[in-house]
Amino acid sequence: MRSLYSDQPTWMHAMAAWVKLAVLSVCGTLLVLVERPVVLAVACAVVLAIFASLGPPAWRRARMLLGVAIAGAMIVGFHWAMGTTSFGVVSALRLASAATLALMLTLTTRFEDLLAVLEAVLHPLRRLGVPTERIALGLGLMLRFAENFYVQWQRLDDAYRARTGHGGGLRLLAPLTIRTLQTAERVADALAARLGR
Repeated sequence: MRSLYSDQPTWMHAMAAWVKLAVLSVCGTLLVLVERPVVLAVACAVVLAIFASLGPPAWRRARMLLGVAIAGAMIVGFHWAMGTTSFGVVSALRLASAATLALMLTLTTRFEDLLAVLEAVLHPLRRLGVPTERIALGLGLMLRFAENFYVQWQRLDDAYRARTGHGGGLRLLAPLTIRTLQTAERVADALAARLGR
């Protein structure tokens, strides 16, 4: 599967994977606990500034944030129609901040490093007979498929845009589903062959 990980080093590449995951967890928790739109707006601006500080590897993926901005605008629009605009703004700011943090993690952390952290965190459960390796692999694959889903959509959208001059939108749903299922089948076959040894 293709990955969003960037081989071009940034200052964040030098940080250990467990540190980045810990920071992401703490920041995600704080985003949920904070209710004031002004504080969340400042937090979102700081996160975007950190994202920009990663340089070209981040700038090349800035298009991904457009989808987040559209989703945020839809959330605000929905809550405006319901008369709860403030709650919509809070939700949109949380979404933008969390998505940008996750994107930075994906851009600067190899899949193998994330998997190693998950295995280390789950390791104490081995004493209870829990198959931690399989759980870590499942969580790792979930993260990998999430980013692969976007990569496939971006490739299809770029190809459609090159042919027609505009984005594919919902027209890409069927080919995207087919490609995702094909990728899942290949991964399943590879895992079956490896685990069957």
